[in-house]
Amino acid sequence: MNQAISFIDLATQRDRIRDRIEARFSRIMDQGSFIMGPDVMELEAQLSDFGGMAHTISCASGTDALLMPLMAWNIGPGDAVFVPSFTFAATAEVVGLAGAAPVFVEVLPDTFNMDPAHLRRTIEETLAKGDLTPRAIIAVDLFGQIADYPAIRAVADEFGLKLISDAAQGFGSTLDGRMAGAWADVVATSFYPAKPLGCYGDGGAIQTDDVGLADVLRSIRVHGSGSDKYDNVRLGLTGRLDTFQAAVLIEKLALFPEEIEARMRIAARYSEMLDGIVAPQTIAPNIVSTWAQYTVRVPGGRRDAFMSSLKEAGVPSVIYYGKPLHRQTAYRHWPVGGNGLPVTDQLCTEVVSLPMHAYLDEATQDRIVEAARAALV
Repeated sequence: MNQAISFIDLATQRDRIRDRIEARFSRIMDQGSFIMGPDVMELEAQLSDFGGMAHTISCASGTDALLMPLMAWNIGPGDAVFVPSFTFAATAEVVGLAGAAPVFVEVLPDTFNMDPAHLRRTIEETLAKGDLTPRAIIAVDLFGQIADYPAIRAVADEFGLKLISDAAQGFGSTLDGRMAGAWADVVATSFYPAKPLGCYGDGGAIQTDDVGLADVLRSIRVHGSGSDKYDNVRLGLTGRLDTFQAAVLIEKLALFPEEIEARMRIAARYSEMLDGIVAPQTIAPNIVSTWAQYTVRVPGGRRDAFMSSLKEAGVPSVIYYGKPLHRQTAYRHWPVGGNGLPVTDQLCTEVVSLPMHAYLDEATQDRIVEAARAALV
């Protein structure tokens, strides 16, 4: 009988680094350095080296990593922040939590990332209406692929907007050898366990080259603290990263470059073997993706049958995302650019993700591809 296929295999990686993580845990317990211990500062320094940005501020989640810059820039009521609708809720959620309005932007049909031309038109529409003040853009590195930051940065500069990279899925992805920080004011990432670089709980980080912004973010992370513990100078959060999670991430970061290479190799093999069967997310030759998900399009109303056939063959699959944000109950009252988002709506009826992780062996991948072929015969 064939062994069960994991959608994401965290166990193999865990077994590689278990001893090193347990040694760090033991030291943390002996020291009692549970909050902002030395592992946190060690991780921040290593992440800055990896990401090529001067300052890394670790935090409690990827959601906090997106919210805190908005707080630092005093973005709030009456302000507009432009976000894709084809993404996880946190991208728009933080805008609403800050009191501002997320304005939903179209994505491209091949890369699934923000459409820079539609972004420009949506900003122009917002300015023409005059009820909201454009303040920032949050671009998402969807499924591990870096967004078109040169084009998006040009739009941001044209209208004087801040640019946040939501790199929760694509931290480590590069365009022409450069990560998102080469263009974005802020890179925000999540360390949720299923992410390509994940911990064993919740966690996140913010990266920036702006020393003043970094100082404000560190204050926000601890209740808006000032120089005195009991003189809080601004509203803040309990946004600290646990020392235990920092310890996990230090050991995982050591493996991360190798795992990105493995993911690229596995994705290339998927695309070669599935050519002519399904349409995968398009990756340009000058891009390295972290392949948080390997996502394909199954058109013609065949997705449900495709997934059912995979399930019968013992192959798991997941839909990211089945309903766009601009049609979800909590978000549908906020503005949508243009005459709707037809590409986003279409993608939500067609996309499906196949098993993907750095330890997917060729024999298992062959089983997945064979099941995919059989499902669409």
